[in-house]
Amino acid sequence: MFEIFASTPENMNLADIGPFARRVEAMGYDGLFVSDAVHDGLLLACQALSATSKLKVGTSVLIVFPRSPMNVALAAWDLQKMSGGRFELGMGTQIKQNIEDRYSARWLPPAAGMREYLGSLRAIFHAFRTGEPLEYIGEHYKFTRLQPFFNPGPIDAPDVPLMLGAVGPKMLELVGQTADGIHTHPTNTSVRYLKEVILPQIAVGTAKRDPGRARPFISASQFVATGADDATVAAERERFRDMLAFLFSTPAYWASLELFGWQDVGERLLALTRERRWKDMPAVFTDEMLDTFLVSGRLDELPERLVSRFGGLVDRITLTVPNDPADDAATAAAIEAIRAYR
Repeated sequence: MFEIFASTPENMNLADIGPFARRVEAMGYDGLFVSDAVHDGLLLACQALSATSKLKVGTSVLIVFPRSPMNVALAAWDLQKMSGGRFELGMGTQIKQNIEDRYSARWLPPAAGMREYLGSLRAIFHAFRTGEPLEYIGEHYKFTRLQPFFNPGPIDAPDVPLMLGAVGPKMLELVGQTADGIHTHPTNTSVRYLKEVILPQIAVGTAKRDPGRARPFISASQFVATGADDATVAAERERFRDMLAFLFSTPAYWASLELFGWQDVGERLLALTRERRWKDMPAVFTDEMLDTFLVSGRLDELPERLVSRFGGLVDRITLTVPNDPADDAATAAAIEAIRAYR
């Protein structure tokens, strides 16, 4: 049916990621996404891979413009070798203000910059694997020097899969044309948006894809409110209502609202943030909106609800790791039940 990935909380640190990853592996998840926000995503991925033996681990998503493609390629190559092919590099651009003012780094046009970033990584990986001279020359990146001393050499594992976080039409087309897959954003993972916007725009790029390359992999970053009982589910729904209200106060995510005729909600949420009325934001986000962008249900209800929504539409979904380890067995049973649909 589809792969089932967990994700780390954004404040997950290096001391805690190992036990967390082992717990995720024990529950039967196919993989784990690590964040690159409060802590470094590549370091977290290294710890998670070191602590497990079967679990796939990916960054979701690594902010790449502040990092040289050579630095990222070296780290990703080492992670792929160390794990025997269990690493996946998910990448994103972030917004201009963060790149320039938080990282003091160079901002690039998102689609054009990411196209060259992907090209750079693939050229570097090819040089690592074959020993052939490195030569990639673009408008934004140039790599023409890799002495044998600095080349880590081939690895007994496939090249690192390159996934993109994508929202806008140019980035979605880029996914179709050259990336190995997409990480959707929780604000644009509704069934209608997937069918009417994401998949058609990726298809535009796929038509230009090199012959013989597999189609891009669709990884749905879906918010899921779940738990062992209805009270826990209700509390989780309110937590995600607050989170979605905050996310949709950002104009970059309004395309989903516009599709449903709810752009005025985004404008109201933005106005509330400017007035610093954070506590008033969740009330603006109605139950109808919440159910559009959120899957809700007890753990025993999840298999049917996830499969009925996403079956045949995506290749991978995220499923929340329970807050209480006492719910791990029920979560493992839910994962096994989802697999039974395959």
